[in-house]
Amino acid sequence: MHSMDLRTMTQSLVTLAEDNMAFFLSQGPGETARRLSGVFAGVREQALGLEPTLGRLLGVAHLFDLDAETPANGYRSLVHTARCCLAHLLHKSRYVASNRRSIFFRASHNLAELEAYLAALTQLRALAYYAQRLLATNQPGALFFEGDEGLTADFLREYITLHKGCFYGRCLGFQFTPAIRPFLQTISIGLVSFGEHYKRNETGLSVTASSLFTSGRFAIDPELRGAEFERIIQNLDVHFWKAFWNITEMEVLSSLANMASATVRVSRLLSLPPEAFEMPLITDPKLTVTISPPLAHTGPGPVLIRLISYDLREGQDSEELSSLVKSEGPRSLELRPRPQQAPRSPSLVVHIHGGGFVAQTSKSHEPYLKSWAQELGVPIVSIDYSLAPEAPFPRALEECFYAYCWAIKHCALLGSTGERICLAGDSAGGNLCFTISLRAAAYGVRVPDGIMAAYPATMLQSTASPSRLLSLIDPLLPLSVLSKCVSAYAGGETEDHSDSDQKALGMIGLVQRDTALLFRDLRLSASSWLNSFLELSRHKSHPKSVPMTEPMRRSVSEAALAQPEDPLGTDPLKSLTLHDLSLRGSSETSDTSELSLSVEALGPSTPSDVNFLLGPEDAREEVEARPELSTKDRGHSGAAFPEGFHPRRSSQGPTRMPLYSSPIAKNPFMSPLLAPDSMLQSLPPVHIVACALDPLLDDSVMFARRLRSLGKPVTLRVVEDLPHGFLSLAALCRETRQAAALCVERIRQVLTLPGPAPPRV
Repeated sequence: MHSMDLRTMTQSLVTLAEDNMAFFLSQGPGETARRLSGVFAGVREQALGLEPTLGRLLGVAHLFDLDAETPANGYRSLVHTARCCLAHLLHKSRYVASNRRSIFFRASHNLAELEAYLAALTQLRALAYYAQRLLATNQPGALFFEGDEGLTADFLREYITLHKGCFYGRCLGFQFTPAIRPFLQTISIGLVSFGEHYKRNETGLSVTASSLFTSGRFAIDPELRGAEFERIIQNLDVHFWKAFWNITEMEVLSSLANMASATVRVSRLLSLPPEAFEMPLITDPKLTVTISPPLAHTGPGPVLIRLISYDLREGQDSEELSSLVKSEGPRSLELRPRPQQAPRSPSLVVHIHGGGFVAQTSKSHEPYLKSWAQELGVPIVSIDYSLAPEAPFPRALEECFYAYCWAIKHCALLGSTGERICLAGDSAGGNLCFTISLRAAAYGVRVPDGIMAAYPATMLQSTASPSRLLSLIDPLLPLSVLSKCVSAYAGGETEDHSDSDQKALGMIGLVQRDTALLFRDLRLSASSWLNSFLELSRHKSHPKSVPMTEPMRRSVSEAALAQPEDPLGTDPLKSLTLHDLSLRGSSETSDTSELSLSVEALGPSTPSDVNFLLGPEDAREEVEARPELSTKDRGHSGAAFPEGFHPRRSSQGPTRMPLYSSPIAKNPFMSPLLAPDSMLQSLPPVHIVACALDPLLDDSVMFARRLRSLGKPVTLRVVEDLPHGFLSLAALCRETRQAAALCVERIRQVLTLPGPAPPRV
């Protein structure tokens, strides 16, 4: 099916849809049969409307590739994602055609899946039209929109109102490799359960305990999970995401992760005192420049780094280094005296972790860093920079640059001679790798011998691109979450002062406190879950039955197809969880059934007036979405779509989005893609490993194209079918292990390439 060309796939799907539509129309006036017929009519309509647009995008996609050997950009990714959806509908349509007369055919289950994928296909068609609009308005060869800021605002205002819940329910992760999908489902269930208990003076183990039982209804009801997921990503602030992503920082979870990782001789957290020191200039080592400690926002303070080494090497057990060790409890005992020491390595890797500039530390990235240390046989220094929104730009850059210079000057203490140095980072860490190198060149000190950046963010300015359209469907990097992280890093998010007592406790204190509350939360949460289950069971025990006067059917399935009309569908429990419960439990949902996504239900709706990520001339504020647009705005928004096509709009009510006005996002030390040629000329060889389905793919493609146009050595490798953040999932499946191994190979290239020996420090 993957080898089938787009037109053949569409024609096959249309033929099957028409056949299934005709069959279910012949099954009488039953509600399920009517909806099945309607969903296949919708599949036919959307597939026929989508195919020409995808063909046009695919016809010009090659113009945006880095080179013929690297066919990757946001247009290709969007077409691939739509093909995945079409392929799934084709597979399901064939199944229905083959089994629709069987007594084992589950009409309600297949209807729910078909409706979910029809909704996804409809939204993907809207994204294809947006991509076509980008293609018409962008500069030739450009993936990012660089035109009038008003048009950018209009475009993003329209885009953010699209319905997203269908991509987080039954269709969750359909575009990724199948091995990833169970993990994504677990994450999504955990996220929505965690979101229910956020801001209840609960953190750490307490939230985990509370979420344990309440997650049950989200596990059995994908549509309810999708709606709640959409509500969370649209309305909860950056502090929620910090709390959720930092679950992996808990001692219990980090210890479990480290048990499954490689065993290393050295893993020490070091605290670098905020003291200025001198570094020699690369042009004349007799001259020096002063490297000052970080000062931005919070004043001078220590910088934390983690030293990881598979072997105990000379210098790593020195008294000077031991004086810098920061205690981590039992973890600090990982370094034990050894009878023999390995000599200093000629190489050193300086690593910068990702986390959207707002979350995580070297601890959460330690499992794969230990594997790197084993495979590469070199010491690794991972920098724990201060996080936004408490420490916005340029604090992280200052700390990382300070730690990088300190590591070069004191490489002997770290077990290295410093002959070859590689900067490596993922996502936000990749961004900092580039900006550290630019800053090192500006200071005139040694730049690294090469950079390995995994799925880096190189454009933090508010602008649209074809790959960023995929953030509508990405469960790990939704557009609203990406914007909140960027806004926090740019200084647009203020610190949360709602619970200073929790901040005073710190992570260890919170874990101790939460352990004391664990049994209370288990008891209360179990009671809540049981009550919810019993409430659903009461509805289940009174379904509408088929009238006794109904004549005998040829199969049980056909009897189900011909049931009398029922406003809640043929499965009262399922319809209750998707529609009735949502109406009772949330005032934010629409008045129409969430389950029904037939052609009739996909009618026009009014988008919320949310100006998301406005250009830098607009005032910074948080805007509440209004339920309706003016007549003028409606007319403008409809221009993106052909007459008669109406994508679904979000039904989650008012949406709070951080909007920032600071022009700091254009700073090349924040958005390296915007750096002038003279700055980019100073970068060392760059190796980028990106994901084809990552909303940040275009960041990598355009940055590689910029460097290639300047004659700089750059490689771009794009891995297929994996999500953003695959390094943290390296142990999950074969595909993630292969992608992580590719990153290691790129680092090895930097460390082994011959070159003139740099001046010794």
